[in-house]
Amino acid sequence: MNAEIIAVGSELLLGQIVNTNARFLSQQLAGLGIDVFFHTVVGDNANRLESAIEIAEQRASIIIFTGGLGPTKDDLTKETIARHLGKRLVMDEAALSGIELFFKRTNRQMTENNRKQALVIEGSRVLPNDHGMAPGMVLKKGQHVYMLLPGPPKELEPMFLQYGSKVLSAEVESNHKIVSRVLRFFGIGESALETAIIDLIDNQSNPTIAPLAGDGEVTLRLTAKHTDEAVALSMLDEAEDKIKQRAGEFLYGYNNSSLLEELTKVLKKKRLTITAAESLTGGLFQQEITSISGASSIFKGGVVCYANEIKQQVVQVKQETLEKYGAVSEQCAQELAENAARIFGTDIGISFTGVAGPDPLEGKPVGTVYIGMSIKGRPTVVEKITLGGPREANRIRTVKYGCYFLIKRLQESQNT
Repeated sequence: MNAEIIAVGSELLLGQIVNTNARFLSQQLAGLGIDVFFHTVVGDNANRLESAIEIAEQRASIIIFTGGLGPTKDDLTKETIARHLGKRLVMDEAALSGIELFFKRTNRQMTENNRKQALVIEGSRVLPNDHGMAPGMVLKKGQHVYMLLPGPPKELEPMFLQYGSKVLSAEVESNHKIVSRVLRFFGIGESALETAIIDLIDNQSNPTIAPLAGDGEVTLRLTAKHTDEAVALSMLDEAEDKIKQRAGEFLYGYNNSSLLEELTKVLKKKRLTITAAESLTGGLFQQEITSISGASSIFKGGVVCYANEIKQQVVQVKQETLEKYGAVSEQCAQELAENAARIFGTDIGISFTGVAGPDPLEGKPVGTVYIGMSIKGRPTVVEKITLGGPREANRIRTVKYGCYFLIKRLQESQNT
């Protein structure tokens, strides 16, 4: 089965908001084994929306609409679809009760146009809105499935996950099991990874391989279909093995994991503690690692040493190091990592120093970064990387590189 996503709203065409709903739905549909071939955006115009529906019906079996279910006159999605399908709009009493309760609970006056949000297309299956007022709906006519979802992501996402995905799963051929696995890579670009496995992508059929890049990482979603789930899983294993033969050194995790989570797992497994001395990242590593449940067992504390006097006074970097080599240097990164581990009494010290931007520093270009790693019983290692993004992207990627390098170092110690 294949789907088309039609986003309704002039604000999308004007660039006032970003269409994150289409991205979310495409990811979810891929996991269900449903291909998305087209994204369409239509303004708040009934005629243009109906034209988009007619086009979508020629190329998709599932059409998902987002937005246009609100109480105002420009919210015309369900009215247009109902007219197109020759259906009436009927009042859903459960939805109306929920809307009335919301206004009563918030001590606000309910206007007549709010009743409009409780109207649904006759014969449709209503999708409850647990985080808003306008319900969603699903109906089938002929060979097509039509799904209507609200526009706000905070309403759309839980509605689809809780109710919509189950309806679509039932529409997918019931005699086939669909299993997916996401492989997460770091340290390799999307184009380089694609080049390494281009023949696998070109020859894919079942399982399918779908690359996705974002925030300096690359993921591959593998999806297999079979009547026997065990066989489908075996197909995924075989595809993964082929990919790992080409790019296994860059694979760090699966599904919804992250570099910070993988690092935390390794540290917990090895019962190691860590501290951080951060300059250009300004505490970002510490913020991220403490956001993970159970971080207190591995993270004792750290320091943000943005100014040179703090590097010298608190983390005890030698004055001659700063004078001779500068703060953006291998030597400074080494002392920061080693001294932080000693001061905080941890097994590992990691440091981040460099030039986030937008201006050069100490004669070093923007994107110059040094990451120091001091692991008890092993020589300190400093990795130099050169980044080319804007300031905030450089800070985020620096932290990710630090996690990636440290994971690799700890895995090396396990294998030796």
